[in-house]
Amino acid sequence: MNSYVTVLMGSDSDLPVVQNTLDVLEKLAIPWQVKVTSAHRTPEDTRNFVENAENSGCAVFIAAAGLAAHLAGTVAALTTKPVIGIPISGGALNGFDALLSTVQMPGGVPVACVAIGNAGATNAGWLAAQILALNDPQLAEQLKNAKKSQADAVRAKDTLLQAKIAKD
Repeated sequence: MNSYVTVLMGSDSDLPVVQNTLDVLEKLAIPWQVKVTSAHRTPEDTRNFVENAENSGCAVFIAAAGLAAHLAGTVAALTTKPVIGIPISGGALNGFDALLSTVQMPGGVPVACVAIGNAGATNAGWLAAQILALNDPQLAEQLKNAKKSQADAVRAKDTLLQAKIAKD
């Protein structure tokens, strides 16, 4: 595996949300690996896994966690590679606690934080791709084409709407 993305989850219950990330990476043919590990329950496993991933070519880490959501911050403390945090909804605050835990990092330990839940997980995949595209012109072109396709889809929907309004 050359350059790839590592996706970490605090719990296997996060997989339905994280699947959005994996789907984007698959769509763009970006190699990835995924692991369940906990900043609180398995800190040494997390440390060892991050160090091994970094040494074997991981270029971007994505960490998804809910509640106290310290996984992304823990990963960011262990690597100089980009880290993207996905706050997972749940608990009494429905993900707001995870959002704050992910985004409120001390200076010098950056974590890029996306939205809570599915949209955030999707954007984590796209953001990882954009980071990788900085050194991959072919991936950059793929991303440019994907944005064009999104714009074309919006324009097509508007054309249909305008035609419907004109009939009425």
